[in-house]
Amino acid sequence: MSKKTVFVGMSGGVDSSVAALRLQKQGYQVVGVFIKVWHPDFLVCNWEQERLDAMRVAAHLDIPFLTCDAEAAYRDEVAKYFISEYTQGRTPNPDVMCNRYVKFGAFIEFAKKRGADYIATGHYAQKLQGEKGAELHRGLDTNKDQSYFLYSLSGKQLDYTLLPVGDTTKDIIRQEAAAAGIPTATKKDSQGVCFLGHIDIKDFLSHYVELLPGNVLNTEGEVIGRHDGSLIYTIGQRQGFHITTHEEHRAVYYVVGKDTKKNTITVDTNKPILHDKNLLVLHNISLRTKLTAGETYEAQTRYRQKPFMVKVLTIEEDKLILEVLEDTEAAASGQSCVLYRGLLCLGGGIIA
Repeated sequence: MSKKTVFVGMSGGVDSSVAALRLQKQGYQVVGVFIKVWHPDFLVCNWEQERLDAMRVAAHLDIPFLTCDAEAAYRDEVAKYFISEYTQGRTPNPDVMCNRYVKFGAFIEFAKKRGADYIATGHYAQKLQGEKGAELHRGLDTNKDQSYFLYSLSGKQLDYTLLPVGDTTKDIIRQEAAAAGIPTATKKDSQGVCFLGHIDIKDFLSHYVELLPGNVLNTEGEVIGRHDGSLIYTIGQRQGFHITTHEEHRAVYYVVGKDTKKNTITVDTNKPILHDKNLLVLHNISLRTKLTAGETYEAQTRYRQKPFMVKVLTIEEDKLILEVLEDTEAAASGQSCVLYRGLLCLGGGIIA
């Protein structure tokens, strides 16, 4: 094959390091790229150490190393969205937006301007060729599969992308890194550039929104505790609020509802369930495969969730109505619902 150039997004972690290693072995001209994102002044961020680790790997592989400044894209498309969704009472999914606008947005633009033929990342997902072009499939490692976070990639973004580690399990990736002497072979999994999914929500939002303590209610509307601000809670959450009733053997309480206007959350000892025959309404639709009304597909509304079956009732330009065909855990407004046919990721949308 002719020597094509691929820019590899290197976070300093083992997955992206092995992605670069594999592509180098396959004959590509590999360039390592650290993607620098925005973070607020009040938040401690170890990006300098992550970048240093990525540089050490690039030096070990003897490949060029660049830094992609994606601060503006992260601030405007991920952080602002994150704050806006919480203030409107929804639960955002920053990893999805980070992939769409940063790793497969700003980074792709950065790579194209510098003549790269492809970008690559260390995501655990597979790009396979189908009858109509590139397809996104689940990663081989079912515990690490990240196709859920990549569902919104367009066909053009997928065409320009390589996913070198998606056909391998994590333990083999670590063994491969160790055998090659990669400096980060034993490094713990990093949070990467999508740090918003790993921060203290209350602490972060308190710098942008006034969070007022309020009442925790049971399903009968009785006050049974206090919370730190209804905006920060999501359906199914079972911690972060305070039950003040005296119970000898207190059961676990789950958030089953919230009223941001009244600043209350409602909890119950029964885990919130999305029942058979319930409907899921999706907007902001991103599909790479045409769906058919009446057909059934597997769906997933959370990372690592056991998929459940749904039937497509209505397909509009930016709206999907799905009928749930089996009981599953409740879905929070603002989260992503991703559709699959077997291992093939078809796309999805945002839960209304």
